[in-house]
Amino acid sequence: MRFEHENLTQRVVFASGEAAARVRAEVERLGASRVMVIAAAAEAELAKAVTADLPVVLRWDEVVMHVPVEVAGRARAAAAAHGADLLLSVGGGSTTGLAKAIALTSGLPILAVPTTYAGSEATSVWGLTERARKTTGVDPRVLPRSVVYDATLTVSLPVPMSVASGLNALAHCVDAMWGPRVDPIDRALAGEGIRALAAGLPAVAADPAGLAGREQALYGTYLSAVAFSSAGSGLHHKICHVLGGMYDLPHAQTHAVVLPHVLAFNAPAAPEAEQRIATAFGAESAIEGLLRLRRAVDAPTALRDYGVQETEIDDAVQAVLDAVPDGNPRPVTAEDVRHLLRAAWRGADPRPTSNQEENRR
Repeated sequence: MRFEHENLTQRVVFASGEAAARVRAEVERLGASRVMVIAAAAEAELAKAVTADLPVVLRWDEVVMHVPVEVAGRARAAAAAHGADLLLSVGGGSTTGLAKAIALTSGLPILAVPTTYAGSEATSVWGLTERARKTTGVDPRVLPRSVVYDATLTVSLPVPMSVASGLNALAHCVDAMWGPRVDPIDRALAGEGIRALAAGLPAVAADPAGLAGREQALYGTYLSAVAFSSAGSGLHHKICHVLGGMYDLPHAQTHAVVLPHVLAFNAPAAPEAEQRIATAFGAESAIEGLLRLRRAVDAPTALRDYGVQETEIDDAVQAVLDAVPDGNPRPVTAEDVRHLLRAAWRGADPRPTSNQEENRR
């Protein structure tokens, strides 16, 4: 066994019902006195409750999916104009992503308070969109210094969004199993993340106000993000970044729809990873475990449900092909991408027929 693994430096606080007190303690620990609170307008009241006793100099609510560069520019200018010394994000992946965009150029520390299962709070990955093209990168400056997880803050997240967001987290786990820098530690974290999410998401769907399922989902989300950040972005995330940038698709739902198609494509060429995923699901195969979970939570199924036209989907083929990561378990051709995208657009059964597998060979 030979590998290299680098741990990220981050403090994680997990305490349901204690967000305000724990956030205050983290702000004091970081020595901040001029806090910029970033929260979308829909979460303004929640953010105020969490940050009521803090030295806030600016509350910023212009949060846009996929972090357009012009939005990032305005937020960066505002942070500088108000002399902020800490970025406090309260919200989902887009909110955390905006804080990261500011930190990328300013070096300001981030304290993240997640309200979804996006996982962005536990990675050093940033993303910006310009002219329908999403660019991502890795930089230690964007990794939040501290994260406060409080499951009560996710209770207001509707079940369909909870499901999509949780499947986004699950996609981090699956991609981590064969990411370009994957190692045994990443796979161990990803496997436990899959187990926790597979247990938590059906519990959230069955009892939206209950904390047990939401705590499992948050726990699995954190593990998924740590594994993904170390292993690197695999084929699934490359596809979703292209689609999100080109068609302005909802982030979580796109991941939820595309995941089974990528898993069905890669799993036959990665038997060890496939078996780990299957074991984490408690299923005979990885794809059957994922499909069983998707049925249990009524997961999103088709890209066409989010405004993409069938005539447009082929436009993404070359962009996806250009983004295929090194070390993907199997070669990827333009025809493979076209078939995968069309199947995801239709919401087709992701399991390939024997004829399709033979043609791909």
